[in-house]
Amino acid sequence: MKKKALLATITLTLAACSWGVQAQSITVSPGFQLPDAGLNTDLRNLKFEEIPAVKNTVQTDASQQLKDFVRNVKSASGQFAQQTTGSGAQTGSFGFERPGKFYWNVATPYEQQVISDGKTVYQYDPDLMQVTQRPVNQAVGASPAAILFGSGSLDESFNVTVLPAQSGLVWLRATPKVPDAGLSHVDIAFANNLPAELVILDSFGQTTSIKMRNFKANAKIPASQFQFKAPAGVDTVRM
Repeated sequence: MKKKALLATITLTLAACSWGVQAQSITVSPGFQLPDAGLNTDLRNLKFEEIPAVKNTVQTDASQQLKDFVRNVKSASGQFAQQTTGSGAQTGSFGFERPGKFYWNVATPYEQQVISDGKTVYQYDPDLMQVTQRPVNQAVGASPAAILFGSGSLDESFNVTVLPAQSGLVWLRATPKVPDAGLSHVDIAFANNLPAELVILDSFGQTTSIKMRNFKANAKIPASQFQFKAPAGVDTVRM
């Protein structure tokens, strides 16, 4: 049941949401990539609470850092760890290439994949031998990756407000405009013009905390990473 609840939380979060916005030139602090900043640490070897913190050194609020990130970072890869209320932590890798291509692959403790080729979003659960696919413009919830890396506009689906800075990071809150969207709100923390953490509160009162590290901005990602081919015997559910 915990796995299903966690998977439900993941799938509720986010799908056609990135932002075609204007911004000034980006400055990513070199310290954001240093080991002591917590970005070159293999998250698979750490407990969630042991993941090193990062600290923002850019003097702009989260709204401006979001704009700079969207305008200037066209592709990226990295690692994430996430933990939902009452469940253990998961770790995996993410990547994206604008517009609308992304992957959010859970590796431990069990495998899950969410992949978008820019047209279709595929959600694959090997344990269930099932893949769900839906057009990207209809994927109201696919993965945490979609709120940051998708192909739509954040303002189209969410009301965005800047929150007070805390824990060395600058924060904003995205609240769905449409009721019963599956989640109450998503808080996003930025450090040095890159997303560092997400806190998702779903409609059932569960909280999922996500930390993103080892962020490689404007990385070259093979096209195959954004392609999905269902293994033999896998059931396909089209939404």
